[in-house]
Order: sequence, then structure tokens, then C-alpha cells
Amino acid sequence: MQKYFDANQHFWNQTIPYHLKSELYDMDNFLAGKSSLMDIESQALGDVSGKSILHLQCHFGQDSLSWARKGAKVTGVDFSEEAIKTAKSLNQQLKLNAEFICCNIYDLEKHLDKQFDIVFTSYGVLMWLPDLPKWASLVERYLKADGIFYIVEFHPFILTLEFETTEIKYPYFHTKEPYHEEGSGSYADRDADIKYDEYGWGHSLAEITQSLLDQDLLLKTFKEYPYSPYNCFPNMRTLDKQKYVLNGFQEEIPHLFSLKMLKPS
Repeated sequence: MQKYFDANQHFWNQTIPYHLKSELYDMDNFLAGKSSLMDIESQALGDVSGKSILHLQCHFGQDSLSWARKGAKVTGVDFSEEAIKTAKSLNQQLKLNAEFICCNIYDLEKHLDKQFDIVFTSYGVLMWLPDLPKWASLVERYLKADGIFYIVEFHPFILTLEFETTEIKYPYFHTKEPYHEEGSGSYADRDADIKYDEYGWGHSLAEITQSLLDQDLLLKTFKEYPYSPYNCFPNMRTLDKQKYVLNGFQEEIPHLFSLKMLKPS
């Protein structure tokens, strides 16, 4: 798997200077105090003041730092060296107390030995992971008793689509070998001077949910949403604030799902 991880890591390292300048990440307003969190996850987790949060696949730390601004003690993890370097710099600039670890999450136990009130991950994370049972075991390992795991993620259905044509292009069910994609730009800046060579894995809703249930986590809420809070794919139209939908469908289709799960004491 290492060659796939290395290729993906190279892509994410390249994105940082472009994402920092992009409209999607809106850095000027973020630095001035605006939260990067969407209403979905903010409302789902509520008051996090005084709670410890492990943020898996945190990119350059905007959401981690937004949770820290709400009073949480946050540890963010990502495998991109450039992302974590930026996250640490932003943490210092904003005078917050978040911590950041640069590693592949499958190697996290070599770097972190504590548990958290909340494990959080969101938006575009699972397609980079080849082994969901191992991922779910890490979620359980890092949760305190009575701790909460929360994920809000792009729906597996929409991730099967080629967005311009809305035809099915990618696998819905997991395959051992990844699908391979070559192209340029990024979701936050389609004109970015980035040539990517990336690898991803499909995961069905059943696989995602069952991998967590197999760790004896209790399902508290499961939701699906007919919109995305980000205008991050080609061929989308605006419905409302934080609501964008893919063109080409007469009926609503699922764009997101969320799971909130409890580790029983």
C-alpha cells in the first residue's frame, strides 16, 4: 500500500498553498474569527467546551482550530507534512492550544497513547483508506468510555459518479485494488498548477457502518442529506447557504451521510 499512500501524500502536499488562497477555505475571514465548521457537525456535537477531540485526517487544521475556538482540547492528525506544518503555524498565530501529529492514521499508535471524549472526521476522508476495519479499531481505541464518534462524509452513492456527466464511474463496493485517477487542479482550486496521480477506495454504507458496529460502538444517529455544504464538485448549483446539489437529476439524491456513535462504558 505504501506506493499508493506516497502518491496521495504528494498530492495533498501540493494543495496547501492553493487551498490557503482559495475561496472555499476563506482564510481571511477564518483568521478574523469565522468558524470553518458547517452547521451539520456543529449542531451534531453541540457544546464541546472542556472536551478532548481527536480529529482524524484534519488537512491543514481549520476545523481542528475551529473546535479549539469553541473551547475543546484538540489533537489533529494528517499524513501531509505541509498540512501539519501549516496547522501548527496557524495554531501559534491564533494563540490556540491545539496539537498536531503528522502521520498516516494507520501508524497513529506509534505517536499517540491517550483517549478522547470525541473522535471526529469529516468530508472526503474515507476514500483514501484501504482498510476500514483497521480504521474503525483505531476509532474505538482512541475513544474514552462513553465517548462519541462522529463522522459526516460524502455519500458513497455520489462518489460513484463522474460529476460532469453524472454517469457511474467509480466502484460503490470496496475492492482490494484502488481505483487510479490522474488529472490537474484540486476541488478548492480547479485551476491550481497541480498534477495529481491519486488512488482511492470505494466503501459502501454497509461496510462503513458495520466496521464500526463490529467494534461494539452503539449507533445513536444515522442521517442522509440531499445536499453538500460545499461547492466542491464540478456541475453543482446553489440551493441556499451551505446547500449545493449536483445537476442532472430530477429527484433528490444523497450527497452526505452522518453517523454518531457511542462507546459504551
